[in-house]
Amino acid sequence: MSSRFTIWFIVLITLLAIFIDLPKLPTLKLLGKKIELNFPLKLGLDLQGGTELILDTQMEKIDPQSRDSALESVKNVIEKRVNLYGVSEAVVQSSKIGNSRRILVELPGLKDASSAANLVGKTAQLDFREMPATFSAQEIEATKSGIPVIFLAKPTNLTGADLRKAQVTFGGAQATKAGPQVAIEFSDEGSKKFAELTRRNINKPLPIFLDDQPISAPVVQQEILGGSAVITGQFTTEEAKNLAIALNAGALPVPVKILEQRSIGPTLGQESINKSLIAGIIGLGIVTIYMGVYYGFLGLIADLALIIYTLLVLAIFKTGFFILPPITLTLAGIAGFVLSIGMAVDANILIFERMKEELRWGKTKYMALDLGFKRAWSSIWASNVSSLMTAAILYSMGESLVRGFAITLAIGVLVSMFTAVVVTRTFLRLIIR
Repeated sequence: MSSRFTIWFIVLITLLAIFIDLPKLPTLKLLGKKIELNFPLKLGLDLQGGTELILDTQMEKIDPQSRDSALESVKNVIEKRVNLYGVSEAVVQSSKIGNSRRILVELPGLKDASSAANLVGKTAQLDFREMPATFSAQEIEATKSGIPVIFLAKPTNLTGADLRKAQVTFGGAQATKAGPQVAIEFSDEGSKKFAELTRRNINKPLPIFLDDQPISAPVVQQEILGGSAVITGQFTTEEAKNLAIALNAGALPVPVKILEQRSIGPTLGQESINKSLIAGIIGLGIVTIYMGVYYGFLGLIADLALIIYTLLVLAIFKTGFFILPPITLTLAGIAGFVLSIGMAVDANILIFERMKEELRWGKTKYMALDLGFKRAWSSIWASNVSSLMTAAILYSMGESLVRGFAITLAIGVLVSMFTAVVVTRTFLRLIIR
């Protein structure tokens, strides 16, 4: 009963893997809704193209003992901004090179690199300012020399740190101004500051500055209680969206400068994919031929298990089998997958060699099969655990490319243990019986 259940389980997950691995599936309609059945591979920056940014943090005004924590804060803020921007599978990492501290940002699939670069590196320091009640002689001279009056506004204690959230809204026909707007909501402390600020500036403009540049100067009609307001201006939808993102992400604790902005074309990535696929097919073909020639019928069973292994690993890369998150495949990850194909038959070789010894000692085929698996298990377990430990070390201490290699290697090792110990053993037991 147990063997029968195992057989059906293997058949079920193999059919599911084939279903997931199909390149394109038709769209189904269920209850009037379209359901996409396509499961594309998630590719990294080096395979699908995109933009890579290297940012240098300006730490001159930061205490040396606080620079590491400041670097981590910058990384967290930039990561939040990138996620809010909607770039999927983005990678944000920090690094120290000598005395310089840098941030590496990888944005796969992003074509409009300039807008993302501006958003990522933007300081986004928001503050509300008051126009002076009377102009001093120096301010009057400044306006005569061509400086706009709005730049004479005085900073207040109401800043972006008091902001709770910002979101894009659209003014309707009943609104004072139609078009995209940014609705802002203050914290409890910020609400009190905002109420006091609007109370003493009724019928006066209240300039709003972002990075010392005025973005709006609405006129206060009345005291605003509750801490909610709307920033209006000549915004496009994209400008309002970027402003809301920058405000939500907060101010960078340290200014940054873009050192390098590099675009990777999808053509180069597609070429790498094609070469990797050819390498994988060649590797799989050589292994299957070798196993079939050297071990005969046992080798053919191992080849069948290897094909199931390949289908399962590819399905895990695409969907995580709906248990793990999908894997973002990089060129290093493909290398780990190709390497794991060769490692996948290690366990089978150990088992088959042990079975040969048992048969030479006069054991029956079924007993040799059972003893071969049992006595080879300690070697299989030790070799695979050492590979998993290596993958764990690479993942914990490596950068993005090394981590991609470690993840795919670990998945390959785990699935190979399953196919060798469960799939091959079940098929051989069924055939020998």
